[in-house]
Amino acid sequence: MTRRTLLGLMASAAVTPPAAARAQGITAAAITQRPIPSSREPLPVVGLGTWRVFDVGAGPAERAPLREVLQRFVALGGRVVDSSPMYGAAESVVGDLGADLGITERLFLATKVWTSGRAAGVAQMEQSRVRLRTRRVDLMQIHNLLDWRVQLRTLREEKAADRIRYVGVTHYTVSAYDELERVLRSEPLDVVQVNYSLGERDAARRILPLARDRGVAVLINRPFSEGGLFRSVRDRPLPAWAAEIDCTSWAQVFLKWILADPAVTCVIPGTSRPEHLVDNMGAGRGPLPDTALRARIAEVVGG
Repeated sequence: MTRRTLLGLMASAAVTPPAAARAQGITAAAITQRPIPSSREPLPVVGLGTWRVFDVGAGPAERAPLREVLQRFVALGGRVVDSSPMYGAAESVVGDLGADLGITERLFLATKVWTSGRAAGVAQMEQSRVRLRTRRVDLMQIHNLLDWRVQLRTLREEKAADRIRYVGVTHYTVSAYDELERVLRSEPLDVVQVNYSLGERDAARRILPLARDRGVAVLINRPFSEGGLFRSVRDRPLPAWAAEIDCTSWAQVFLKWILADPAVTCVIPGTSRPEHLVDNMGAGRGPLPDTALRARIAEVVGG
């Protein structure tokens, strides 16, 4: 059976009646959850990123696949949706579709501030709330540490005023890890978002242990190395050992490899395709690779 056939079957399962869905093991209750250390609030371990894929126009044809993505995401137990003002129309698309589907209150909305200066930061955060159609954003993050000292003070004010629930910082390049480590060591934070995958492993040595020690939740961006991991296994059949961890696709293998690190709270792959969304959500169920299998996966994929 090809990966495309498997994805088609899984996508069909996502819209089956609840009893049939339960029989196929895709219930929302089966999604693994991990707590935010600062509050112990549980989050599903697989979320949804919106960079590029949600930056579309207002036309029904452009938004129809994304509407289905969000609908299936929530049906399969997803909550965390990550966006940014940097992502074009993504915040507005999430807000409009969430309101249209009546699921906004069921989402854990994460976005970012990406500007310099206090006044600009306050204005941008208010704009994000308007675009996301919410009074309070669950997680506000300082995008790529831009003007982080000023923005962090503002985020704490916003949290005290109950306009945001959690405070975080983000980056996506190893070159920023020195500064990211300094911020993690010196500032109380709820969340850090960082790049980590089989193709970009430095966070396991530098950021993840520090976040664990500091009691900071970790969101993972770039889990597929911008598609590079799929290119590395192109035309390779899924190994037999994938069944040991209930994986039916390479995407699930890649995501479960990340989730096997207990410091990771949630991984946020982005997609605009409903069948890929269903496939990704499958990584949130079933066993994770142990140390030996994790090393074997890394050897197979290389890098």
